[in-house]
Amino acid sequence: MRTIPEIVTALVRRSPYLEDALSLGIVNHSALARRIRRDVEREAMKSVQLGALIVALGRLSRTLTARSKKRAGVFRRAPDLIVRLRLFEVTYANSATLVLKQSRLLERLSARPSLFLTVTRGINETTIIASREIEEPVLAAFRGERHVCQIGQLASVTVMLPAGTVSVPGVYSHILKALAWEGLNVIEVVSTLNEFTVVLDERDIDAAFSIIKRLF
Repeated sequence: MRTIPEIVTALVRRSPYLEDALSLGIVNHSALARRIRRDVEREAMKSVQLGALIVALGRLSRTLTARSKKRAGVFRRAPDLIVRLRLFEVTYANSATLVLKQSRLLERLSARPSLFLTVTRGINETTIIASREIEEPVLAAFRGERHVCQIGQLASVTVMLPAGTVSVPGVYSHILKALAWEGLNVIEVVSTLNEFTVVLDERDIDAAFSIIKRLF
């Protein structure tokens, strides 16, 4: 059976914005304890004292604050942001021939490093996001493969992450929650060790850039 602190933590995690507010120390723990008491008792299957909830929230708040400070410590200066316009995305079902065609495409485009091109292979499908200027050769390269979906009019913002970010919890969610709060739909995310790219509709790119820039 889960403990009271474990139940409280799970309930808070269901609301990312409440989690952020706790980390900033702007939530009244007594009021929040009264609000979640019934849910905690339902999951614990027993009566729970209000004081126990307040203590659990206090400990959780300190933990979240420490994590937030650790994340802020990594970004001692604002990271570089790179915007790419005129992108498109196409997805194909995985097949025995898809990898070979992908290899040939990458080899053919290797002399044009300024182009935006990412390939993500999942369990059942592979998605290519690329500059629209190479849309025709990309589609031609995968001719004969089972086409799943294609989306045009995309753009991206890439955050150049400082070394050490990989060991810091919550960096990606910090960015994604800010975009979600403003009602911006993230169509895809692509990452490498020190780069994090969000792909959106071109109409949202100016707003997304401003939001991400304000975070740092």
